Amino acid sequence: MSSKNSPVNPAVTSSTFASLGLRSELIKTLDLQGITSPFPIQEATIPDAIAGFDILGRGQTGSGKTLAFGLALLNNIFGKSAKPNQPLALVLAPTRELAQQIDDVLKPLAKSIGHSTVVIAGGVPYGKQINALSRGVSILVATPGRLNDLIEKKEVRLDALLITVLDEADHMADMGFLPAVKKILDKTRKGGQRLLFSATLDRGVDSLVRQYLKDPKSHTVKELEAEESTMDHYVFVMKPTDKASITSQIASRDGKTLLFVRTQHGADRLAANLAKAGVIAGSLHGGKSQAVRNKTLARFKEEDSAVLVATDVAARGIHVDGIDLVVHFDAPADHKDYLHRSGRTARAGQVGRVVTLATHKEQRTIGGITLRAGVEPWVMGISPMDERLVKITGAKEPSGIPYIEKVEKSEKVQRGSGRGRSAPSSKASAKPRRGRTRSRNRYA
Repeated sequence: MSSKNSPVNPAVTSSTFASLGLRSELIKTLDLQGITSPFPIQEATIPDAIAGFDILGRGQTGSGKTLAFGLALLNNIFGKSAKPNQPLALVLAPTRELAQQIDDVLKPLAKSIGHSTVVIAGGVPYGKQINALSRGVSILVATPGRLNDLIEKKEVRLDALLITVLDEADHMADMGFLPAVKKILDKTRKGGQRLLFSATLDRGVDSLVRQYLKDPKSHTVKELEAEESTMDHYVFVMKPTDKASITSQIASRDGKTLLFVRTQHGADRLAANLAKAGVIAGSLHGGKSQAVRNKTLARFKEEDSAVLVATDVAARGIHVDGIDLVVHFDAPADHKDYLHRSGRTARAGQVGRVVTLATHKEQRTIGGITLRAGVEPWVMGISPMDERLVKITGAKEPSGIPYIEKVEKSEKVQRGSGRGRSAPSSKASAKPRRGRTRSRNRYA
C-alpha cells in the first residue's frame, strides 16, 4: 500500500470550498447553512477524492469528516442516475445513530443536485427502506448488518457503486463488524472508489486498508493537538455515599451534559435516579427501540441545556456540537474508551471539560487509564456543592421535585420484553454556560 501522508489540524482554513473544486450547487447549499470555510481535513481530502483517488483519512470525530467524504461523494456522482435497487454511493457506519446523523448532513446537499438518500439500518421496518431502493435511491447510508440482510433478500445490488465510504472503521472493528464489512466490499463494483476514515489502524483496520484500497492518498487529522488548548480534564475523588448527590448537582447545571455508564441497566437506573432528584435526563442504549433512541437524541441536540446518560456503544453515534461537559460516571474500560468518550466534547475547537468520578479505591485504576491516554488531569477531593465543583462544572442543587414523564407505547412494549426501561426526556430552558479552567497537561 503506497500513500501520501498529509497531517492536518482541524481549525477552519483560509481556503474556500470553490477552490477545492466543488460544484456551485453544493457550495450554495453550504452557504445557506452558514458553512463558508472548509476544515483542514476537508481541504486536504476533497481535491484528491474529486480526482478519483482512494482516500485513507485518519482522525476522530469532530474534525469535519462527514462533509469531507460527503461533498466529494456528491460531487463525483453529479449528473448520474441510479437504477432501481442499484445505488451509486454507499456510506457504511457502525451505529444507527451515526448513520442517521450522516444522512441528516447529506440529504439537503444531495437534494440540491437532484439526488436522494436513505438510511439502511436495523431497528426500523424493512418496508420504507425497500421502497426507497426500488425507486432508485442514489445514496445509501447503512449499518453493515441491515445492509447484508437486504443484499441476501436481493433488494439491493452493489455492483453499480461508484464510491464506497467506510466511516469510523475502528469502531466497526471494535463491534465485530469487519467480517460483515468485508462481505459487503466483496460485492461492490470492481474499480470503484473507496474512502476509509478511522481514528486508528489497529484491530484489523490496517488489513482492510491493504485489501480494499488502491494506492490511497493518506491524510491525518491532528485532532489531539487541537484539543490541547480546548479540553480540560479532572478527576473528582469522593466518598461512595456522596456520588449520587454530586452527580445530580452536576446534572443540574446549565449546558449540555453527557454522562457515561458501563451498562444499559446502569444508564436507565442513573436516569431514573436523576429524575427522582428533579433532573430531566434521557438515557441512550441499544436496548431501546430506534424510534425512542432517535427521539432521545433529537431532544438532546435541540435543547441548550440537556442531560444524556449513555453507554459506550450507543455513544458511538453521538456526534453533537455544543457538549461542554463529559462525565465518566462509571470508569472507562481502558484508555481508548476514555479518549473516545472524552472526544464528545471540545469538538472542532470548541471548549469542553471532562470529569471522571472516582472513589478512593478507584483512584489508582483511573490514574493508570489517564496516564495511558496521555492525559494528566487535575485530581481533587470533592464533596457535595464543593466550591471547586461549582466553579468547574457549574453544579447546582437540583429541585428535589421528582420528574415523571409519560411512557411511550414503544417503551412499554420493551418493558414487557425485558429489553429496556423508559427514560426521562431532556428539556430545560437555561442557556449553556461556557467557561474554561486550566489543565496541567492533556493529550500527548
